[in-house]
Amino acid sequence: MMRFFALLVLAVSSVGAAAAEADRPVLVELFANQNCPACPKAHRTMKQMSEERDDIFVLTWTVNYWDYLGDPDPMALPVAKDRQMAYTDRLSLRAPYTPQSFYDGAKECPGTRKRDIRRNIGLRLERREEDAPQLSWDGESVRVVGENATALELVMIEYLAGDANGTNMVNPVTSLESLGLWTSADETFPVTCETSCAVLLQEQDIGEVIDVLPLN
Repeated sequence: MMRFFALLVLAVSSVGAAAAEADRPVLVELFANQNCPACPKAHRTMKQMSEERDDIFVLTWTVNYWDYLGDPDPMALPVAKDRQMAYTDRLSLRAPYTPQSFYDGAKECPGTRKRDIRRNIGLRLERREEDAPQLSWDGESVRVVGENATALELVMIEYLAGDANGTNMVNPVTSLESLGLWTSADETFPVTCETSCAVLLQEQDIGEVIDVLPLN
């Protein structure tokens, strides 16, 4: 009887932990370009992962440094290269590449390696802290609740989704806008989203991602 009770408690605890993890998905960022031969496989891999899991949120950034190999990629954003380089420097990697994927800006691997992708997602979920700052959305403003030793940046991402996404990519990014810094106060940030949007709470200078909140 005691053994059954212990197993029941463990099961309930596991469900609770899984729910908490699902509430704070891992941000998966794929960096790609249409002139990259391995990128179509990475897009298929990310699509499969997105369909299989509810504990991740995928954004695809199109870089422009392979444009000289063929036609310029119409989805390329200069900010995508800057973002990838910042992650690369932060993790002390030799150089950026495609298809490269990052996990909360803290782990990375090729976007085609499912085993490494799953491992990185798992490692990030294990690091979730209940008292970490979190985002919420009321339809007009994003609220940050919690405390942090240093100021964090809020970033709004616009991307293509659903019928508006005519590409083979998962949530291709179309723009990035900084909403400002949050300084450990219960604070709201007005947000206007005309397409599909997500807000990131991130360490300054494109550091580790603390939370990601899709708005629609």
